[in-house]
Amino acid sequence: MQKWRKKYNKKPPVNLPKLSPSGDGQLPNYAAIDLGTNCCRLVIATPTPSSFRIVETFSKITRLGEGIIKNNELSRAAIRRTVAALKVCSGVLEEYAPIVRSRYVATAACRRALNCDQFLDAVKKETGLNIEIISPQEEARLAVVGCIPLLARNIRRVLVFDIGGGSTEISLARTTNSGNTFIEGCISLPYGVVTVSEAFPQQEMTDLAYDTVIERTQKILEEFEAKYQIREAIANQEIQIIGTSGTVTFLGAMHLNLPRYNRSAVDGISISKPDIYRAINKIRRLGDEGRKKHPCIGAQKADLLMAGCAIIEGLCSFWPIAEITVADRGIREGILLDMMHARKKHGNKKYRRSRHPFKRTHSTPHTREGAVHE
Repeated sequence: MQKWRKKYNKKPPVNLPKLSPSGDGQLPNYAAIDLGTNCCRLVIATPTPSSFRIVETFSKITRLGEGIIKNNELSRAAIRRTVAALKVCSGVLEEYAPIVRSRYVATAACRRALNCDQFLDAVKKETGLNIEIISPQEEARLAVVGCIPLLARNIRRVLVFDIGGGSTEISLARTTNSGNTFIEGCISLPYGVVTVSEAFPQQEMTDLAYDTVIERTQKILEEFEAKYQIREAIANQEIQIIGTSGTVTFLGAMHLNLPRYNRSAVDGISISKPDIYRAINKIRRLGDEGRKKHPCIGAQKADLLMAGCAIIEGLCSFWPIAEITVADRGIREGILLDMMHARKKHGNKKYRRSRHPFKRTHSTPHTREGAVHE
C-alpha cells in the first residue's frame, strides 16, 4: 500500500442505518476527487445520521500546475504525474465498488490551461474517470459546505478562505434562524501557493516578494470589502473566520508544537492573531532547509509554505481578524456532504446536480449569491 494512502477500519459503527439501495445490509460508498493545482486528493465515505464516516483516503502531490504561469499550458511531466495518481484513484474506486454517488472536480490549473481538453481526454482514456472543471464560485461554495461542521452556533456569519495552488477562494456565508446556510458573496484571488512561489522563484522568499503578495491581496479585497462591509462585523465578532488549506493546517501544527502532523489535533482548533504571527515567524526562521527537514512540512511543500503565509498575512492585516478556526477539510468533504444531502432530500429519486450551483441573482462578476445546498 502506498504510504500516502490511508485506509480506515471498514467495519461500520454500531446502530448506523442500513442505507444500501440493494438491501444487502452494506452502507453505500460515496466518492470525491479534488484535483488541484498542487495535489490530487480522493476520499471515499459512508453516510452517518449527522455526517459521514471516511473509509479510505488517497493524496498525492502532482504539481499539475507547475510552470503554468509561463505559457498557460499543463506540462507533459505534470500531466504524466497526475494521470499516474488518478490511475491509483481509479484502482481504489474499483476496490470499493459499487460507488453509489461520486463527483470528481478540477480547479484553477485546469481552468487556466489552454490544453486542458487534451489532458481530460487522456485522463478519461487511461483511467476511465470523468473530471469536471468547476468555477471559482463553485469551488468556494464547496469549501464552505465542507466547513459547515465547524461553524460556531452563536455566530451567524462566516468567512471561509481556501488557499489553493493556483487560486485563493474567499466566501462570506450566513446561517439563517432555520439553520440553512447560504453564500452572501465570494471572491477569487487569481493566485495560490504554486503560482506565487513560481512568480518569486528564489530559494528563500525575499521580504520584497512577501510584502508584494500582502499588498496585492489587500488591493484585490478592497472592492469586496466595500460591497459587504465585512471589517466592522469582524471587529464586532459577528463573523467567524475559517481557513482551509495546507498552509493553515501547518500553522496549526506549528502553533501546537506537534512533532508530526496530526489531523485530529489540528482540525477545528482556533488560533489567535498573535499566535498566527508567531507561527509564521517560526516558519520563516526555519529557512528553506529547515522547512524541508521539518516533519510537519517536508521537502515537497517547503517552497510553497511562505507563499501561503504571505496570503494569510494579507488577510489578517486587511481585516481586524482576532482568530482563525483551522479546518483540515474542504472541497472533498463539501462534495460528500452535498451528495448525501441531496440523496436524503430526494429519497430514492434519481439525483441530478443543478447546472448552476448558485442561484442566478444580481451580482458583480467576482461574486455570486445563493444557497449552499440547492
